[in-house]
Amino acid sequence: MPADSGKKLFVGPRFRRIRQQLGLSQTQIAEGLGISPSYVNLIERNQRPVTAQILLRLAETYDLDLRDLATADEDRFFAELNEIFSDPLFRQIDLPKQELRDLAELCPGVTHALQRLYAAYTEARRGETMAAAQMANREGSQFEANPIERVRDLIEANRNYFPELETAAETLRDEINAPAEGLFAALAARLREKHSIVTRIMPVDVMRETLRRFDRHRRQLLLSELVDGPGRSFQLALQLGFAECGASIDAIVSRAGPLDDTARRLYRITLANYFAAAAMMPYQAFHTAAEALSYDVHVLAQRFNSGFEQVCHRLTTLQRPNARGVPFFMLRVDNAGNVSKRFSSGTFPFSKFGGTCPLWNVHSTFDTPDRLLQQVIELPDGTRYFSIAQMVRRPVAPHPQPQPRFAIGLGCEIRHASKLVYASGIDLEKVEGTPIGVNCRLCERENCSQRAEPPITRSLILDENTRRLSSFAFSNAREL
Repeated sequence: MPADSGKKLFVGPRFRRIRQQLGLSQTQIAEGLGISPSYVNLIERNQRPVTAQILLRLAETYDLDLRDLATADEDRFFAELNEIFSDPLFRQIDLPKQELRDLAELCPGVTHALQRLYAAYTEARRGETMAAAQMANREGSQFEANPIERVRDLIEANRNYFPELETAAETLRDEINAPAEGLFAALAARLREKHSIVTRIMPVDVMRETLRRFDRHRRQLLLSELVDGPGRSFQLALQLGFAECGASIDAIVSRAGPLDDTARRLYRITLANYFAAAAMMPYQAFHTAAEALSYDVHVLAQRFNSGFEQVCHRLTTLQRPNARGVPFFMLRVDNAGNVSKRFSSGTFPFSKFGGTCPLWNVHSTFDTPDRLLQQVIELPDGTRYFSIAQMVRRPVAPHPQPQPRFAIGLGCEIRHASKLVYASGIDLEKVEGTPIGVNCRLCERENCSQRAEPPITRSLILDENTRRLSSFAFSNAREL
């Protein structure tokens, strides 16, 4: 934040996003800042400057960390654009990095549109969306190339925080007034008494491969005996989310604009899952405990009768004004490196079109299943992060099916790491970070023994007389 209160800044898109995240109209935020609504309108269109004094007043009035709010989205958008324009498709375009940063800052909507267009292109190029051609011939049809990525984009656009669902979840917990260890019984009673839904735990030979099924006609919620305690409470809370928060969920979905049926259904399920986690770990109580326990995931899991993955996921949602938590990022990968979950309330540049770096020790947890691993990692641009990782097992699978295993990674920027119990005793200023990349295709680090493919921004060098540490050698000059 600039120290000179008289300095004029043109930050219209950032100002507008802050207002929208607060859920305020231009008139409401003008009243709070002591300026006219017309001036707010001109600021957001970059036709009038906003002084540092006004930004400081914004921070004080609404308890905002403007450093995070002003840069997190731009950093994420820039990382997406950088990944897209590194594709060989754009090899003949010499696009300066500063132009990409300007686009990310001034035109986030264009950035989002480019990302969706590129996602559709890569899907079609890989032959995974042959139905697109057929759908395109249907007049008026809406087609989403990848509904999973579309919903992930919507979660990121909301900074993984939905205040309506948080409030509803806290109201539910206040009404049932049950401790964590008695939550399953209280939720079952709520379903039975208010919605005439009976909960039944069923044998695996009856449920077979299904873990949860709602029988709408018999008004029964059937759960497999394979689901553990935290999972059972979660599934009951999920059902209550559909039953009691349907209107709020539909309102959030409607704000997303046109969605095809698959993306719409997936978004509704995702939001109901969000409500379930919020009901198990109510915001105020969870945030207070997380701060008091220095974000000890295992103790939080014990206190709220939740699983390790559930707690890590919940930590990425602590974005309430006046009660923000550490801005965490989280991902879930299998032992083949496939990413099935990624969430971020910070600035970590997850790759949308590839895997993760094998030097990140989240992959090593499969070799140390009973240990929590810590690591300081550093990206090529010098940004440093602190992360923890642990392997988790999903619901038990009957023999001879393989037992599902995943690795959970949780991290934050190094400047927040001192708040974590896991960084205790570590000199965060001096500790050497492990150099990683976003993924191999975008990483330009040389002599990496773990490299799976050369960077697409460099020319591959082949020499039959030389074998290097890395399987790939490449030129230092960027391809244009």
